[in-house]
Amino acid sequence: METAQEFQRTFSIKLWPPSANTRAMLVDKMTKNLSSETFLSRKYGLLSKEEAYENAKRIEDECFLAANEHFHNEPDGDGSSAVQFYAKQTSKLMLEVLKTGPRSKEDVEATAVGGIAKPVETLFDISGGKRAFIEVEEVRELFRPLTVQGNSYSKICLSNRSFSIDAARVAAPILTSLKEQLTEVNLSDFVAGRPEDEALEVMKIFSSALEGTALRYLNLSDNALGEKGVRAFGALLKSQNCLEELYLMNDGISEEAAKAVCELIPSTDKLTTLHFHNNMTGDEGAIAISELLKCSPLLEDFRCSSTRVGSEGGIELAKALETCTHLRKIDLRDNIFGVDAGIALSKALEKLVHVTEIYLSYLNLEDEGSIAIVNALNNFAPSLQVLDLGGNDITLKAASALVDCITAKESLRKLFLSENELKDQGAIVIGKALEDDHVQLEELDMSSNMIRRAGARCLAQAVSTKPDFKRLNINGNFIPDEGIDEVREILKNGKNSEDVLGPLDDNDPEGEDEGEEDGDAEEEDQGELESKLHHLKVDKD
Repeated sequence: METAQEFQRTFSIKLWPPSANTRAMLVDKMTKNLSSETFLSRKYGLLSKEEAYENAKRIEDECFLAANEHFHNEPDGDGSSAVQFYAKQTSKLMLEVLKTGPRSKEDVEATAVGGIAKPVETLFDISGGKRAFIEVEEVRELFRPLTVQGNSYSKICLSNRSFSIDAARVAAPILTSLKEQLTEVNLSDFVAGRPEDEALEVMKIFSSALEGTALRYLNLSDNALGEKGVRAFGALLKSQNCLEELYLMNDGISEEAAKAVCELIPSTDKLTTLHFHNNMTGDEGAIAISELLKCSPLLEDFRCSSTRVGSEGGIELAKALETCTHLRKIDLRDNIFGVDAGIALSKALEKLVHVTEIYLSYLNLEDEGSIAIVNALNNFAPSLQVLDLGGNDITLKAASALVDCITAKESLRKLFLSENELKDQGAIVIGKALEDDHVQLEELDMSSNMIRRAGARCLAQAVSTKPDFKRLNINGNFIPDEGIDEVREILKNGKNSEDVLGPLDDNDPEGEDEGEEDGDAEEEDQGELESKLHHLKVDKD
């Protein structure tokens, strides 16, 4: 049988901190008392309602902060002693205000700021400055603005500061008091350098403090969460039904952690942004994330880059993305999808007609997968603005399909094709495709493509006609010095300037193509490319 003490612990009620409504009611009550006629007001003078309200708000803020500190020293921790302290202090400070009496006219005018209202602060951000540990005393000072009654903070960013357990316990009740007004919370990188047990306890404290908030934005990135960390945030995640943006980047999200995320979040039907970058998700984790995608019909921005996802996981992600018909931005860079996943993704793109940005570099797509992708984009992405297919072993075989896609995308602003094998012939036809129209083009990356003088000149000529162009990257190629001089001159005489040319520190003026192309394949590719050149005239080396 439970002892009375055990029974009391089981059913104890937390009396601290008071809710925002309770604090507001206390301010109203003190305002009435301070502005009502009493023995002291007759003796020292009657406060106006405006001055009474200002004093009441100040008193409540100071007493809340003091009682909050008192709460952490309570032996039982139920908040009863803090509540008594809170009430006693407010009464004491009210009496001091009444004895002081109203401010003089001169004092009122001196504190006015030209009649101009002070801007309302909605973002509380302590992430500035150097990354550092944060302890109890600093939390009390930094969090003071959050204790001001009637503050309008709806967004908090605690990133870049590493909280100890004691510091987290000081912060928790202050955050709890803001539950009704918080909509955005950034807890990225807030336990750096702490031992695992301590970091997990800090996560649990913050999770409990923020449980029940109706957040639209939540960022838990850079915390090396893993499954233990995800579950440490269980109380917070389980209470979220309105999330629109969720960030879990660089968090050690393994297969088990990915499954935990899907298990804990009750609803993603309002989710518009989901970022899983630089994790160890793998195929099984990607399959778990796929289930979450299927429940996110409003998703517009999906990032699952550098997550060790292979062909099996890539295919499942592609199938799930078919259901996200509102997608505008897809970032799957630096995975090991391979050709089959690339083909599966091309089929998904046929249903994602709103896509404007797609990042698919370093996915091992090769020619076959890349051709399938650009063919799908050519036919089904009318407003494409950014295309990234760098590092996919794309050769001249895919250049014709690339050109068809580029030609059709007049809204294209950025094109990234670095670290492929397109050579001079590919550079020439791509330059020709960009030269006409494409007035919005801002950036072109054709670095490390075995390009020589002719291709470099053609690319420079293409971008020199663009009034908003900002950067041409042709580094890491085989462009001779005279070719570089010609590129600079073309850019200088165009609508931009030679300043748009990126670094050339890895260019090899005397470099040569490695090995010879297979004769029949090269002739076939060259014949198809010639049809793209039309009447383009360019002198070759």
